[in-house]
Amino acid sequence: MWVHSEDLPTSDGHPFFERLNRILEESGFDAFVEGLCSSFYAERLGRPSLQPGRYFRLLFIGFFEGVSSERGIAWRVADSLSLRSFLGLDLTEAAPDHSTLSRTRRRIAEETHEAVFTWVLERAAEAGLVRGKTIGIDATTLEANAAMRSIERRDTGESHEAFLERLAEASGIATPTRAELARFDRSRKDKTTSNKDWRSPQDPDAKIGKMKDGRTHFDAQGGARGRHGHRGHCCGDGAGCIGGRYGDTAGDADEGVGAGGGGAARRT
Repeated sequence: MWVHSEDLPTSDGHPFFERLNRILEESGFDAFVEGLCSSFYAERLGRPSLQPGRYFRLLFIGFFEGVSSERGIAWRVADSLSLRSFLGLDLTEAAPDHSTLSRTRRRIAEETHEAVFTWVLERAAEAGLVRGKTIGIDATTLEANAAMRSIERRDTGESHEAFLERLAEASGIATPTRAELARFDRSRKDKTTSNKDWRSPQDPDAKIGKMKDGRTHFDAQGGARGRHGHRGHCCGDGAGCIGGRYGDTAGDADEGVGAGGGGAARRT
């Protein structure tokens, strides 16, 4: 049984992406990004590539849909007719594979991404989607790639285990074993794991945070089971649905840090 594609039922689509696509098309988005990315594409050699306009639309889908992985973006596009329409994919055309998205991202310079995102925010502001008068700012704690077992004192550079050994020996315990160190640590009064006193040598910006029960635990090996973290910041325009993002800061930074420095206007 054959059914023509024009006979298939259609929905109203996604109003946000439809309006965004109209703004991009009216502003000459595809020609703009193709010119900006021309140095990253070969004219004749290599396999067929992912067009710059389609590549950046895939990134927009990830940002606006809250999909953080390239595999997730590829799966989301393959499963949604409205997003396929946003990308300009025919009904029988396969969605871009996540590996193609990943390779393209690695080849295009970060400065080019910044230029494209800034251009899109400018066009969105011209269309009335961004006013810049009321900005909402939020932040969340992101787990850092820093082991709590490796924390060291800021004043002496001692590891946590060396610090405990010094305190134990000063209290009269000669050459303490790890079990003795664990008991000694549990019996200490007024012990804290403060960011003022401790740091991660691998990631100085990572800060020690509390677990869900409100405490920072230590195991017998002297390694904290708390968490090192950064602060990931984002902002959104109060009058529309286009938002800005800016990068990580130290884990104890205030939510609004960097808001006045223009970082919020660089990424959609």
